[in-house]
Amino acid sequence: MKTFRNPKSLRQWTFLAATLLMFWASHGQASVPVLPGGGYSGPTNTPLDSWSFQDPTNWTDDSSNAPISFTNISFSNLGDGAALVVNTNVPAWLNYNIYEPGTGATNLVVNGPGSLTFWYAPAAWSSTNMGGNGPGQWTQLIDVGEWTNDASIGYWGLSVDPAGANLWFAAQDGAGNSYSLSTPIAWTTNYFHFITLTYCSTNLAIYLDGELASNDSSGLNLWPGSAVLATGVYFGSDPEGLSSAQGSFNSVASYSYPLDASDIQTLYEWNQTPYEINPLNVAMWILSAPSTPSTNYSSYDVITGAGNLQQVGTVTAITSTNVWITNEVVSVFGTGTNNLKLQFTIQGGFDGVPYDTFVNSILDFSSNTNLAWSWQGQGYHGNTYVITNLPNTTCFLILGTPQDTDGDGLTDAYERLVSKTNPYVADTSGDGMSDSDKILAGLNPLGYYPQWKLDSDDDCLPDAYEEATSGLNYQSAEPAPGLPTFSAVPVQ
Repeated sequence: MKTFRNPKSLRQWTFLAATLLMFWASHGQASVPVLPGGGYSGPTNTPLDSWSFQDPTNWTDDSSNAPISFTNISFSNLGDGAALVVNTNVPAWLNYNIYEPGTGATNLVVNGPGSLTFWYAPAAWSSTNMGGNGPGQWTQLIDVGEWTNDASIGYWGLSVDPAGANLWFAAQDGAGNSYSLSTPIAWTTNYFHFITLTYCSTNLAIYLDGELASNDSSGLNLWPGSAVLATGVYFGSDPEGLSSAQGSFNSVASYSYPLDASDIQTLYEWNQTPYEINPLNVAMWILSAPSTPSTNYSSYDVITGAGNLQQVGTVTAITSTNVWITNEVVSVFGTGTNNLKLQFTIQGGFDGVPYDTFVNSILDFSSNTNLAWSWQGQGYHGNTYVITNLPNTTCFLILGTPQDTDGDGLTDAYERLVSKTNPYVADTSGDGMSDSDKILAGLNPLGYYPQWKLDSDDDCLPDAYEEATSGLNYQSAEPAPGLPTFSAVPVQ
C-alpha cells in the first residue's frame, strides 16, 4: 500500500484539492507509473504481418498485400479510429492469404508456434451475463477452414458462443481429431477488448485485456492440412460469410513465436489509450454517479450526495487548509472490464465540508467536452471510501473543493472537469438559463436556448421559467418565490 501525505498542489486551480492519484489495476495498489514518453520505449515485438484497416477501399494489409476477396463489410471510426465492421444479415467476409502467392511470405502461422493479437468489440450484442441476449448464434472472430462435428475438413480459429458468455479457440486436423480451449467473457456493446492467443507444442493460452484468462500446458499439436491453409484466413465470418462476428475489429497482428506475459501486458497498456480518448467510444467512458440535488434558496447545490462512494470506515480526521487522499488500495474483483475497486481515505480539509471526487482514464484539464471527468460522489475528511465498477485500466482520481464562484449550484471543480462550463459565469451560453438549471432539465449546459431570453411581461423572469414554475404567469408580472441567489437578477 502506497500513501501520499504531502502531494504537490495544483496551485493554478484553487478549486481542486491538492491531490491527484493515478492507479493501475494490474499493480494491486495505487502507483505512479512511468507514462509513454517518460523513458518507456513501448512494445519491441515485430509482427509477421498486421492489419490496421487504414485502407477501407481496397482493404490491403499493412504490408500492402491485397485480400483474396471481401464483400458486405464496412468501416467505422470506433476503437482506435479505424475499425473493420462485420455485422450484416447477409453473407459478409474479409479473406486474406496465409501464404502470399507472389513472395511466399507467411502472414499467419497456423501449423507451428505463434501468436495472434487483435481488438474486438460487439457491435450489436451484450453477453447474457451482462443483461444482454448474446449474439444468438456461434460467431466467428478468426476462421481458417471449417469446423465440423466430425472434424473431417480442418479448422483453426476463435469464436464466441451464442450466449456471448465464452470465447473459444478450436482446431481440427481434418482426420477426425479436435482440440478446444475456452474462457468466460462478460462483454457489452461497443466495448473493445484486447484478445491474445499464444500457442506452441507445450502450451496454449488466451489473454484478455493483457491478463491471462486460460491456458493449457499440453499445448497445440494439431492443425488443418495444407489444402485448408491455402484457402486463407477469414476475419469476422466463416468461409461462406456466415456466423458473422457482429462486431468491430482493430489492429490485428500475427507473430512467429509465443508472446510472453510481459509482452502482452506491454502491448495492451501501450495501445489502450486511443480507445479511452476516442470521443466516439461512448461505451468506454466512465459514467458519473447519480446526484441528489439540493435546490432550495439557502442551499443551492445541484451536484451533491454520496454518489458511488461507499463509506467503509473512519480514522482520526486531520484538519488542514490542504486536502489529500491517503491509504489507497486498488484491487480487482470478479470478471469483466469494469471490475476495479478503489479504497481510499480523505484527509485534511475541515469538519462538515463535502469534497467531490472525480475520475478519468485520461489526465486532461482542457475544455474538450470529449475528455470530461466523471463525478463519483462527495466525501468528508476522516472517512474511508470504496468506489467499485471502475474500468480495469489506467485511472486518475482527484478531489474538488466546494468553491462555487458564480453561485450557480455547480462547484468550480465540476464546471472545469465535467460540464466544461465557465465557473465565473452562471449562464455560460448567455441564453438566460443557468448552467445548473440546464443540467437539472437534462439539457446540454453549453447549449443555447433562445426561449429563455423571452420576457413577455417584463418582470425580469424568462417566459420559459414562469411556464415551468407553479404560480407564475408569463403574461402577468409578479415576484418570483424564493429564487436562488444566481437567479435573483436574471440574465437579460
